Amino acid sequence: MAERRNIYFYYKRDEELLRKVAPLFEATERYGFTIVHDFREANIIASIGDDGAFLQAVRKTGFRDECLYMGISTKNSLNMYCDFRIEDTSKLIESILNEQLEVRRYPVIDVTVDGQGTFKCLNEFSIVSSIIKTLVIDVFIDKLHFETFRGDGLIVATPTGSTAYNKSVKGAVVDPLLSCMQVSEVASINNNSYRTLGSSFILSGDRKLTLKVVSETNDHPTMGMDNEALSIREVDHIQLQLADKKLKTLKLKDNSFWEKVKRTFL
Repeated sequence: MAERRNIYFYYKRDEELLRKVAPLFEATERYGFTIVHDFREANIIASIGDDGAFLQAVRKTGFRDECLYMGISTKNSLNMYCDFRIEDTSKLIESILNEQLEVRRYPVIDVTVDGQGTFKCLNEFSIVSSIIKTLVIDVFIDKLHFETFRGDGLIVATPTGSTAYNKSVKGAVVDPLLSCMQVSEVASINNNSYRTLGSSFILSGDRKLTLKVVSETNDHPTMGMDNEALSIREVDHIQLQLADKKLKTLKLKDNSFWEKVKRTFL
């Protein structure tokens, strides 16, 4: 950790937040760190805000696998990705200096649309109907045609993303030590004419998932990557698999994923 001294802060530029971050910036430089204004020069990238700000920081800085990411909460409560509070500035800096932190590696999903652009997701990829009409998707696991889904949409989540949109549709909460992705349904239709598994299922990190949109029923689905929409109007097929590299994040040693789950939901 000692060789990592260049920090890039990602945050919303408004007056209220600027007042909150001023002591953090002062302490950062006082302890010998350098605040850089180009994320490509950083080896630590810190988001200031909530989990949404963390997801945006990771996306806007390109999912850099050579950097350490950290989340700093502006609220009293800690979030799933935020291990530090902005009020605890000195504790945060001293934890870095005194090696009181651990590096946690989170699985990331690679999403390829129509064999062209590839995008990354830390939480989840979602595809849902954008009109008042069901979405029909042929689901392939590797080369096996697994099912034909009809309903409002599908969510493909990482283990850390399992506590977000995925959990709201009754998906399982998955330990991020497992390299896997989870597929969950959004309002599927199951009757004598249409049949899906009807529950979430989990795929190992070696599997490839292909979603082929049946275009005659719904030509313009809405696709989301984490908390951002994907601006592609028409889509034929989407391939999803775990990325080769994981996202490295900083966490306090006494703040595990399951401690966060308990604190957030129980």
